[in-house]
Amino acid sequence: MIFDETYRPLFEQMHRHGMFRRDFGYVEVALSAVASRTGQRAERIRDAAGPRLPPFRSFVEPDSVAQMLGEVDVVCVATPDDRHFQAAMAAIKAGKHVLIEKPSVLDLPQLDRLVQAARESEVLAKVVYHKLADPDHKKLRTHVLNGVLQHVNNGYCSLLEPKSISGGQFAEWISGRNPATYVAVHYLKLIDFTFGPNWCLARVGATGQRGLVGSANGPTWDSVQLQVVYTHGDGREAAFDIHTSWVTPDNFPGYVEQEVQFRFDNGIWNAHQRKRGVELTVEDRSPAEFKYTPNHHYNGTFIEPWGEATQRGYGVEILHRFFEEAAYVEYGGDRVDRSRRIREMSALAYNDLSADRNVVAIVQALEEVLREQANGSPGCMVEVNSPDGGLVLRRPGQSGCKVLYAQQV
Repeated sequence: MIFDETYRPLFEQMHRHGMFRRDFGYVEVALSAVASRTGQRAERIRDAAGPRLPPFRSFVEPDSVAQMLGEVDVVCVATPDDRHFQAAMAAIKAGKHVLIEKPSVLDLPQLDRLVQAARESEVLAKVVYHKLADPDHKKLRTHVLNGVLQHVNNGYCSLLEPKSISGGQFAEWISGRNPATYVAVHYLKLIDFTFGPNWCLARVGATGQRGLVGSANGPTWDSVQLQVVYTHGDGREAAFDIHTSWVTPDNFPGYVEQEVQFRFDNGIWNAHQRKRGVELTVEDRSPAEFKYTPNHHYNGTFIEPWGEATQRGYGVEILHRFFEEAAYVEYGGDRVDRSRRIREMSALAYNDLSADRNVVAIVQALEEVLREQANGSPGCMVEVNSPDGGLVLRRPGQSGCKVLYAQQV
């Protein structure tokens, strides 16, 4: 799904037009190799794309990533969320720039190791948060930076995906997983990037429901309600509730139900990313093929006024930006200044792995809280940067604690 929606159209565009920017010139970007378990999807993509993609090699297990690394300069990691670390680390150690689909990794020790390895190898290590490129979210942050919206107090976000996600596309790896780690991170990054950095993560709590995707007492979650609390520099708190699921009916009016609301000292921001002002009904084809409320901003197929067929949107735009950053590092000036360009691109907080600490800390806390609930201890809460450690889990009614991460977050 992710490859077809964003990566494939990006590589098709690059194959057709290349990439140009004045500071690094014209750069050829080609899909050269793919690593996967069986190679079946790669062959389907090759057959479907035809001449729209260049010839590429397909490597399969065992050691598919290791085989692929000899063929490429840049690596995109779009595996299931609990399989990112090993592929990313192998690519970084091989001296490749790396782009990782969200969530980058599932705990802070893994994040620390990847960030350190990227610094030692002098390569870019980035994360895909495409919702930061959504025009509505860019305008929200613009209002915050310009002082129009002042001092966020609380917020509510929801992202509800259809049953076809959990029962079809992700069925092979969904056992033991939860929808919050997969999609709540979109809003976690939006919140942390838009309203930070002059605040501190304070605590994380969560609960959830089971029984549709897996057993009612098992480790696989249908829906999750996550609460994250930050403390501003003036000591006031800001709380955010994020609801996620992957069991919405497949005949829902839109593909994904998603909305945000943020309250500030002087205003309110409401945005509904499903209801973008367009409604569509096609007899015998809606809502299965054509949703009643389509979203053409993320990933849309168009015939341009000049006759060209294109596929574009902010999901493609955010990937294109990464390749521009990598091209700038390699071709944006003299080789002697490459280290400076690496530092410059690594300072971009919207996508650099080093700026992912709060998001990964919340993911690690979330995973542990849900694990405790599945094991019979609901209602746990994780404190951040307490006297006992960086991430400290506390069970209700008990005086002790469990340190998840000893260092400061």
